[in-house]
Amino acid sequence: MTRGLYAAIEAGGTKWVCALGSSADGVVTSTRLPTVDPQSTLAAAHRWLEQAAHTFGPPRALGIASFGPVELDPAAPHYGCLLDTPKRGWSGTDLLAPFRAWPGVPIALDTDVNAAALSEQALGAGRGLDSLAYLTIGTGIGLGVVVHGRMLHGLLHPEAGHLTPRRAAGDTGFAGICPFHGDCFEGLASGPALVARLGHELGDAPDDHPVWTIEADYLGQLCAQVALALSPRRIVLGGGVMQHAKLLPALRARALHWLGGYLPPLRTAAAMDDYLVPPALGQRSGILGALLLAERA
Repeated sequence: MTRGLYAAIEAGGTKWVCALGSSADGVVTSTRLPTVDPQSTLAAAHRWLEQAAHTFGPPRALGIASFGPVELDPAAPHYGCLLDTPKRGWSGTDLLAPFRAWPGVPIALDTDVNAAALSEQALGAGRGLDSLAYLTIGTGIGLGVVVHGRMLHGLLHPEAGHLTPRRAAGDTGFAGICPFHGDCFEGLASGPALVARLGHELGDAPDDHPVWTIEADYLGQLCAQVALALSPRRIVLGGGVMQHAKLLPALRARALHWLGGYLPPLRTAAAMDDYLVPPALGQRSGILGALLLAERA
């Protein structure tokens, strides 16, 4: 068969999504794999893509959107490898190794949240805007930034989840779970941090549980810091924690509080409703972003 589709992997800390498709056709076929140990997870992803290629033909390129931190500089000796990551057992993993043997299939790599930002700017909540930030609140807290269609890279890639917030009112007994910083945003407000606070899964926490007030404050702080530091035209908030129905309105109010009226375009609740938004592409942001990476390859 002739090449036509693109291959994509959204490599998350909890699950991996593998797909064939394109930005025009969307996802043609896909699967979800649990994130276990590196060798097993990479082998399962490679096996599924090989089987899909037998059905649909060899892919034109592969895009990998991975949790981080990950080395994105092609000139670096550890290009394509995860760096020191809180995900136990994954530090140093070469994400590209199983796929380099595919003949004539170029590979593009970026963070999962940068890929989500890319797809939301091109196809979703940021369409028509020249800049967009995407915050994912899940297994970790990640930030992706796209400006004029290009993802933000530098020394590494944005790692706003490891900034340190002011403590929310009444939050004095929780040390945080980040193995590097303890009480950074990720250590205090990621999904695993909430589970550690509660002692049980998030779905068992009622809407009026104090943990949601604390969570809204930290996420409002983070959004205010992103707005002040990077000035994106819009911030999209995704990830499993954001599925809680009342969290987005509450964090909008806290972001407005933390901005303190300093940014003229963001001085009203109505403006904040338009500025802090859910992903227009829903849970497809990451995998569609990986397909866009493949197309760029």
